[in-house]
Amino acid sequence: MRARWLAVVVGVLLAAGVTVPAQAANILSNPGFESGSLSGWSCSGGSVVSSPTHSGGFALNGAVTSSDYAQCSQTVSVQPNTAYTLSGWVRGSYVYLGVTGGPSSWTPSAASFTQLSLSFTTGASQTSAQIYMHGWYGQPAYQADDFSLDGPGGTPGAPTAPGTPTVTSATNSAISLSWPAATGTVTGYRVYEGTSVVQTVAGTTATISGLAACSSHSYTVAAYNSVGESARSAATSGTTGGCTSTGLAKHALIGYVHASFANGSGYVRMADVPDQWDIVDLAFGEPTSVTSGDIRFNRCPASECPNVESDAEFIAAIRAKQAAGKKVLISIGGANGQVQLTTTAARDAFVSSVSAIIDRYGLDGLDIDFEGHSLYLNAGDTDFRNPTTPVIVNLISALKTLKAKYGSGFVLTMAPETFFVQVGYQFYGGAGGGDNRTGSYLPVIHAMRDSLTVLHVQDYNSGPVMGLDNQYHNMGGADFHIAMTDMVKAGFPVANTGQTFPGLRDDQIGIGLPAAVSAGNGYTAPAAVHQALDCLVKGQNCGGYSLRGGASPGFRGLMTWSINWDHYYNWEFQNNHAPYLDALP
Repeated sequence: MRARWLAVVVGVLLAAGVTVPAQAANILSNPGFESGSLSGWSCSGGSVVSSPTHSGGFALNGAVTSSDYAQCSQTVSVQPNTAYTLSGWVRGSYVYLGVTGGPSSWTPSAASFTQLSLSFTTGASQTSAQIYMHGWYGQPAYQADDFSLDGPGGTPGAPTAPGTPTVTSATNSAISLSWPAATGTVTGYRVYEGTSVVQTVAGTTATISGLAACSSHSYTVAAYNSVGESARSAATSGTTGGCTSTGLAKHALIGYVHASFANGSGYVRMADVPDQWDIVDLAFGEPTSVTSGDIRFNRCPASECPNVESDAEFIAAIRAKQAAGKKVLISIGGANGQVQLTTTAARDAFVSSVSAIIDRYGLDGLDIDFEGHSLYLNAGDTDFRNPTTPVIVNLISALKTLKAKYGSGFVLTMAPETFFVQVGYQFYGGAGGGDNRTGSYLPVIHAMRDSLTVLHVQDYNSGPVMGLDNQYHNMGGADFHIAMTDMVKAGFPVANTGQTFPGLRDDQIGIGLPAAVSAGNGYTAPAAVHQALDCLVKGQNCGGYSLRGGASPGFRGLMTWSINWDHYYNWEFQNNHAPYLDALP
């Protein structure tokens, strides 16, 4: 089809708070497939056809299957703080058009070519954008034609973006990188951490030194010449050495014990929790009111749990676990324990009351299981590195205070739902346009990353989530756990904010699973869990998924809700997974 120049809303440059129009131009390559090929596009299941078309002689045909929704994408150079309009003509059922990390549009049914369009504004430091279109699983093939991304492109004559950097080595104070060269005339390369240039080099390697021990960093690289600078590469994450050992098993089995209620699965006495469990989370500490910050841990009453032990027996059993090298934590929140630290008074009450629980029972640390509306982002709070929403800021402050009080041996874990972490790849609450809770754990995880022992996202009770392959993944199978965990390891761009969440160390990453079919939606059969572990730990049996964050030999382990439900189902989770974890290298 012929190239099309649409009169649409054009790019906007933000100068002194005033929007200034930018020249409109379709900056996509081969936007109508008139080359007769997929040149300029990266496609799965895509081909060029001569009929049907919207105009011209060719169009895209997306051959959807039950396991592949035939996505095609193109990455282009863009300018920061600039408005763009994306449009295209599509034909078929459940066809989507979107921007990775930004908005999308779709049609449930288009018997003839129908135009989809959307607008987005780049972030303050954003120099590239990926646009995509795809169908949906199990639907017929779709067709697409005449795409346009209107707005200013990158600097003419500047080099292309270099390839994604990789971490070649790390010491206690330095991280070394290498990357594929850019094309065009290249004077040198600038290595960025966030928006700051941390090193400028002539070649395709760099070593960033003077870093703190056990600290995580995310880097991008841009090429430059006398004309200008390229778009930045995709980000890569690295961590310096020198981390303090918490004494955990290399691959741990982590579970919640219903210490304050029975929940239909029966009460399990602390002394009866098998030794296979390396971290035992006491569920739950809950607030006296949503905004009080005053956390209370009330053990299950005998009326609900007839076999409940005395406090003395409970504490003695905790000491026995600790003597065997296990960790026992108080978990705060849960489905019914909404905690909003809206004031500094609530923050201080949280620190005081949680400390009292830890001290009374001699616990090893704290698990944050904030769900529901505990965390959210106020409008305009779009920088996960510098949050401004009180419930976020006060929680971070409280956790830092507790960490400082109890020292390097303090165990800190978190159990967010995918909605609060991975969904931040598409939608970030403070940026508006949707639920203000999306991605709201990201600033907390980022602020505490150097103190965080394990992040075990709940890979259950979740809707479909887009992974780094820009395909939606559904809970209950190996591919969901692979894709969700890879996001945490590799890091990812945060929606349309122009910022990238750096990945975590592999020893900080676990997977959360329901112990049995009654424990939560998204139960995964043991064989599928083991397939996911083979992929994530060894880089094997990934089912066609390509790990963006690489294999994770130090992967920390599996968390389950719950030990009680596992006991109810004759220890299916423990008996299948503890030996498998122990056998991993």
